[in-house]
Amino acid sequence: MIVPLPFTQLGSGSRILLAFHGIGQDGSSCFAPAIQSLGSHYTIYAFDLPFHGHHSDAAFEVISKADLKGSIAHFLNQNNISRFDITGFSIGGRFALATLEAFAGSIDHAFLIAPDGVSEHPMYALATRIPPARWIYGWLMRHPGVFFPGVRVARTLKLASKSLVRFTQQVLNTPEKRQTIYRSWVAFRDLRFDIPALVRAANTNGVKIYLFAGVYDSLLKPKAVKKLAELLPENQYIELKSGHTRLVEHAAAWICTLFK
Repeated sequence: MIVPLPFTQLGSGSRILLAFHGIGQDGSSCFAPAIQSLGSHYTIYAFDLPFHGHHSDAAFEVISKADLKGSIAHFLNQNNISRFDITGFSIGGRFALATLEAFAGSIDHAFLIAPDGVSEHPMYALATRIPPARWIYGWLMRHPGVFFPGVRVARTLKLASKSLVRFTQQVLNTPEKRQTIYRSWVAFRDLRFDIPALVRAANTNGVKIYLFAGVYDSLLKPKAVKKLAELLPENQYIELKSGHTRLVEHAAAWICTLFK
């Protein structure tokens, strides 16, 4: 099923960049900080993922790779785009990886910024793939009076960092945000990847993958992308002195150096 993806057009450069934002954001707010660095090099199509921004009314159903491929192909055809680059931040990394997998022959560069989807935390698999656990996860999202004390206990037991607890409280502090997180986790669960095969396809098609991780990122630590980092040339894996929230801005400044 082809579902048009809402987007915001940013920048005015001659290159095309398809951009997929992080959880709880929208395309415009996530990639606006990149405009100062990249706006003269790229025209950025910053998509709103399902359940976010102008796509908040998306049907709650699991998104397949085939569905996403059809939506991206429709967008490319409508906008007469034949070659492009991609970027994905956080959970948007799943969409960037799926786009790379489907359109490797049309892509020159892939900029993956603390991308989800390289590895999968056991808690994510438990909460989204096993029906009884998925029900419990949904129940916890509807009953924050139980969930948040559990988060504080995890902090006390040193199972979660202070910054991770703070981030969790910020992104889950309203019923609407909790619903967005729940729907995203569940609906995006089939965007899974064979990373070595994906890298081989990229290499065969001449796609350069640049992977960014934040040294101070407590939400998606550098070790979470180690599987991909080890398959890339050393100069294509970049650790930036940044936490999660400002990583897009810092990565954009680094990407800008490729055009100097």
